[in-house]
Amino acid sequence: MSTRPPTRPSAESPPAADPSGRAEDALAGVPGAPASAGAVPSPAHAHQAGGGAFLEAFRRGALAPPPIAVTLGLELRDLRPGHATFTLRTDPARDSNPQGTVQGGVLSALADAAMGYAYLTTLEAGESFTTVELKINFVRPVWRASLTAVGEVVQRGRTVGLVRCNVSDDEGRLIAFATSTCLTLAGERAAGR
Repeated sequence: MSTRPPTRPSAESPPAADPSGRAEDALAGVPGAPASAGAVPSPAHAHQAGGGAFLEAFRRGALAPPPIAVTLGLELRDLRPGHATFTLRTDPARDSNPQGTVQGGVLSALADAAMGYAYLTTLEAGESFTTVELKINFVRPVWRASLTAVGEVVQRGRTVGLVRCNVSDDEGRLIAFATSTCLTLAGERAAGR
């Protein structure tokens, strides 16, 4: 195992939060979005304003991580149109299966986060999406490592999209490969999502 430190955020990565509250500018009129100065929008509120507002909230450091990211220790490192990068420092005490390797569900959640955020960047205002299929191939076992998941939108149609993700370790070795089929929702179908 490598003892290198976790990957540092890219130049485009934001600080943890933007206390100025400017993210509300892009989220004005989004139902349930925070209205008070300094409030940090959730990804759900940011994406309802469209992919552009979602990206802008991230760039300003005003995007709160979803609870599952906090629980698992997932960190959003890079976000661009059609692309998202998450990292995870695995912890055998938290992430292992009975054999001692990182449990496949943890790797799936990491890949799903990267693919979901990549797809979120393609949404128009008022759109949402749901994952209708997620497939993952586990290529090699992993114990303690810094993992990087890079999600990329392969095809974005009017209603269906395809996203892929490579999960690699801190030495650049492929750990898992995943694909996701996403269904774009609009109008009443997107309400409350």
